[in-house]
Amino acid sequence: MCDRIYLDHSATTPLRPEALEAMLPYFADIAGNSSSLHADGQRAKQALDAARESVAEALGATPREILFTGGGTEGDNLAILGVTEALKQRGHHIITSAIEHPAVLRTCEWLETRGLEVTYLPVDADGIVDLATLRASLRPDTVLVSIMLANNEVGAVQPMAKIADLAHQHGVLVHTDAVQAMGKMPVNVDHLGVDLLTLTAHKFCGPKGCGALFVRKGTPLEPITYGGHQERSLRPGTQNIPGIVGLATALRLAINELPAQSTRLAALRDRLQATILTSIPHVKVNCAAPPRLPNILNVSFAEVDGEALLMALDMRGISVSTGSACAAGANEPSHVLEALGLAPEWLQGAIRISLGRTTTNEDIDDVLAALQQDVPRLRALATGA
Repeated sequence: MCDRIYLDHSATTPLRPEALEAMLPYFADIAGNSSSLHADGQRAKQALDAARESVAEALGATPREILFTGGGTEGDNLAILGVTEALKQRGHHIITSAIEHPAVLRTCEWLETRGLEVTYLPVDADGIVDLATLRASLRPDTVLVSIMLANNEVGAVQPMAKIADLAHQHGVLVHTDAVQAMGKMPVNVDHLGVDLLTLTAHKFCGPKGCGALFVRKGTPLEPITYGGHQERSLRPGTQNIPGIVGLATALRLAINELPAQSTRLAALRDRLQATILTSIPHVKVNCAAPPRLPNILNVSFAEVDGEALLMALDMRGISVSTGSACAAGANEPSHVLEALGLAPEWLQGAIRISLGRTTTNEDIDDVLAALQQDVPRLRALATGA
């Protein structure tokens, strides 16, 4: 294999050429600050306004409900910290799940050091939150439920509309981290019923370092940084116009291509999954039951170290992961897989293969051939056989 095979699209995606082309003029030719009143500034502002309208249309929102951020982590922090600060006189309890991204979990843990109480809901073996457990966890002092729409490690999709309806019955706001879901499944804020929603461009072939936060009209939110008036003073600082233009372009294209791409990726994933199960013994697919994203396959190989398998594939020019890129290097088992109740041997041997718009049938053939060689070899080394 001459060229590398990239199968880690859940960590980040290649910037698509159309997004790059749309961004380029705003690095040099249209260099004004969108807050400036002169003609150069107003050209930048026009691009900012157009991008905001485009993102709002993609989500079924209004332009005023879209705030541009520096990415998914910042959006999650602003949503959780901003709501809890705005509602601190009402209550000091929030609810999340045990399988959230570190951007949510670490934020909740920090809030606990400041006196807030956090309930971490368990999930079942398919990675789904139990609605009865959520109902039992809601309290008079609960101010926010933050549950991710689709999990970044296993692809499990939560019943967000039902979660939001249940929370709203108790007067509780709802935030969802939709970072992995955008471009992989339909995402409409009214259909989901959420009050806040986080997305980031680099998960759907846009630029890194640029994201957006949907904040439903009337939702109480305090800023977590202070400065200028940008983004309704909720996210002050000069806007990243090239990144925002790239985000809007990539999102529009991803939404347009969604029906065909989701079908194609699901077919590739299913062929990969079926062949692994029939050609390699002692394998477990994690969260195989629907609903799940079409592009993620998380699979455990008994008697194999996941990091060793990752490195073996890397030597062959194939990029996969053992879990969330934001938790890489933690030297501890995936908190997501632990929450699913996996036994230690399955935890140790898990890898995530995530497909994207550049993935081909030939890529699937090559990774299958590599796995069929490397898994038995690594097992033999581990067992001394």
